Amino acid sequence: MADKSKLSPPLPANSQSALPVFSPANGRTNGQLDIKTLETWLWDAACSIRGALDAPKYKDYILPLIFVKRLSDVFDDEIARLTEEFGDEKTARTLIKKDHSLVRFYIPPKGTWAEIRQSAANVGERVTDAARAIARENPSLQGVIDIVDFNATVSGQRILDDGKLWALIEIISRQRLGLADAEPDILGRAYEYLLRKFAEGQGQSAGEFYTPKEVGWLMAYLLNPQPGQNVYDPTCGSAGLLIKCQLAARESVGADPRVGSMAGGDMAPPLQLYGQEFNHVTYAIAKMNMIIHDMEGEIVIGDTLRNPKLLEESGLKRFDLVTANPMWNQDGYTAGFYENDPFERFTHYPPASSADWGWVQHMAASLNDPSASSGQGAGRAAIVLDTGAVSRGSGNAGTNKEKDARRALTQRDWIEGVVLLPENLFYNTTAPGIILLLNKAKPAHRRGQIMLLNASQEFEKGRPKNFIPDAGIRKIAEAFHEWKDVEKFARIITLADAERNDYNLSPSRYVDTGEAEQHRDVQSIIDDLASLEADAAALDAELKGILKLLGYTV
Repeated sequence: MADKSKLSPPLPANSQSALPVFSPANGRTNGQLDIKTLETWLWDAACSIRGALDAPKYKDYILPLIFVKRLSDVFDDEIARLTEEFGDEKTARTLIKKDHSLVRFYIPPKGTWAEIRQSAANVGERVTDAARAIARENPSLQGVIDIVDFNATVSGQRILDDGKLWALIEIISRQRLGLADAEPDILGRAYEYLLRKFAEGQGQSAGEFYTPKEVGWLMAYLLNPQPGQNVYDPTCGSAGLLIKCQLAARESVGADPRVGSMAGGDMAPPLQLYGQEFNHVTYAIAKMNMIIHDMEGEIVIGDTLRNPKLLEESGLKRFDLVTANPMWNQDGYTAGFYENDPFERFTHYPPASSADWGWVQHMAASLNDPSASSGQGAGRAAIVLDTGAVSRGSGNAGTNKEKDARRALTQRDWIEGVVLLPENLFYNTTAPGIILLLNKAKPAHRRGQIMLLNASQEFEKGRPKNFIPDAGIRKIAEAFHEWKDVEKFARIITLADAERNDYNLSPSRYVDTGEAEQHRDVQSIIDDLASLEADAAALDAELKGILKLLGYTV
């Protein structure tokens, strides 16, 4: 458990400016697997199957095994807890076998890690059978844990032979993944690392699925989710943004964010988490990640813009909060698509070259109206977009489709803020990106206003990418919640200001982070130039002398 005395107390939960306890889990040890050890472990695991698979496929084999290992180790922890409660292990195991509800997931003998590791023979068959046995006993894991056939062949030859699979299992066995051994986000961390390390290296865009963890934490703290609310991510990837919202909600009431019911103990009422994901493998990882965090909600699969799956009656399901990082400047959606949308989400049709404002309009349509609020701060969104999404078309003569969409949301007073992020955070681009903040129910003192935060300098150099340190995340979130101008950092503008600037909402237009210009008198500049010229003359004379000594004619 976290030492609460070291965490600043949250503001009142019913305050619009409330900021949760700030404690993003970025490398805590506390006896748990730290980031450096995790990455070394995953690197060794990937190296063990190098050559057998294309690098982007490593995660498809490594992650399900880590998931099985986590479930098995947690089950062992629960047996130990129940053994202490009932007096002996045999009694505990007998009761668990009769009543699976005593544990979060029942792991049959065939599915335990000890059984998987028993022999180097018939490994692929044994691992596949173990995963399927676990899925049979736990319906919620069907189609999640059993998606990989470790015994599969192509043209009569095993894709991953028993030798390499056994080596991988032995490396995964190095780390225990029980309740006290690893943070709840162990699977998400592993997924992020493998995407970062191998997917992009093969020319695939990790950024299509992966939002840097500090950006995810920042979005969660900007939204300030409260227990009991529902949260939606229409491009959920591995569900990392949803999970960070749940962890932030737990912190907001002083609960340890690492604790879920898999770990036992009390916790805050959970958020209801909902997501849709297009890629079937990433969808399965999202389901695993939700399960391993013991979080409530639903993940569905499909193209959200073309076929939203989370519906109520004949319309879109509505949510208190939306958090998302859709693919930037996605093409392939024409005016005809937007015009014929059966859900009437799009009042303004984005250009075919960029669906950014199509995504924004979908998310706005998915937000609760104020009267439908199920909790504090309903009808709000934090959306990561390309920087140009808030400025393209402004200042140009004539009309522009993106500017028209931007104008419409501004005039409705739904845009609450824009945060300009630092450069070189994301894994598929060096572009900075922005976080667009929507609010369908602005409090009275914010109506007719937009906060623009220029956080472009809030970073530290990293390898291979920059990152926002904890202090930077806190500074950005607090500035937004306090809703005050901050010199060279944050400025509140009116809707009239936005109109005068042709609806350019780029924070860099309004907030200059540079140092004040230094003005010098002319005479001091002349004196400095004279001194520099004298130094140059002396160096020329010295050089000529050296060249003459060497016999050269100057």
